[in-house]
Amino acid sequence: MRRASVAVVGAGSWGTTIASLIGRRASANLWARSPSLAATIAETRQNARYLPGITVPDTVRVTSDIEDAMAEVGLVLVAVPSHGFRAVLEAMAPYVETGMPVVSLAKGLEPGTDVRMTEIIAEIAPRASYGVLTGPNLAQEVAEGRPAAAVVAARDREVARCVQELLHSSSYRVYTSSDVIGCEIAGAAKNVTAIAAGMSDGAGLGENTRAALITRGLAELVRIGMALGADPMTFSGLAGVGDLVATCTSPRSRNRSVGVELGRGRRLADVLLGMRMVAEGVQTAAPLLRLAERHGVEMPIVQQVAAIVSGATSVSKALAALMERPARPEVDERLRTR
Repeated sequence: MRRASVAVVGAGSWGTTIASLIGRRASANLWARSPSLAATIAETRQNARYLPGITVPDTVRVTSDIEDAMAEVGLVLVAVPSHGFRAVLEAMAPYVETGMPVVSLAKGLEPGTDVRMTEIIAEIAPRASYGVLTGPNLAQEVAEGRPAAAVVAARDREVARCVQELLHSSSYRVYTSSDVIGCEIAGAAKNVTAIAAGMSDGAGLGENTRAALITRGLAELVRIGMALGADPMTFSGLAGVGDLVATCTSPRSRNRSVGVELGRGRRLADVLLGMRMVAEGVQTAAPLLRLAERHGVEMPIVQQVAAIVSGATSVSKALAALMERPARPEVDERLRTR
């Protein structure tokens, strides 16, 4: 990394957590879209709206001016939701220098284009060296210093190593990978599966049903990942099964929480109206399904979740459709030859 300072773009729960981790050992700029939120964090050293009870170190400078946030930095971590990622990248792009690492912290696909976040980085800021940080990371627990692990993937090993060095600590273990596609698609797909797992729990269907959904959701994740050129080993690691288990089982998981309420019979619009933070799986379901269809990949769980969030079916009908699928071998032998 060419300079000491880092910019974290996005002051939600995860962006604030990452900025706080960095602030314990280096200077950092934290960009908030809202001027009032930026001013509140700067004054109180708390982000009570998104990360209550956590002190933001004085080494983290908070601003709502993107040019100010990007000034004199050598690394940028982008922690904004997938549906707003492009607009933020466009605002950042004039300040991205050649070779500057720009690392996505988002877990979703862009609505409308169906592309991954690093593909947006490559398009909007082609001079950047891109990567992704992902894993089973519930922001509140990481911010509280509870032991956790993540993986940073980048084609440029030096980029991955720099992020690892910056974030790795006694409570946050960071691994490196070169499989950007696998890490990114895993982060997007697991959110959709978590909605399905939450619906199962909300409907009171039991532990067996949830376990089956998680396991078959993992199979779908592997299929689409391999079709896109990912390393199958990635899905047995933190970005794959690790993040999938955390998101599908934790009460802190936004995507699972949405599913739980849907399973209890609530309308999606009402559920989302009461949420402060974004549940990426809601908007990722349709893009992920379109991506799968273009690559000839079957993703029946994703298909049913997409139908539910669009209002085309109900939880009970979706479950019936999954259970009535023809019997088949558990392992897709075609994957062995790839």
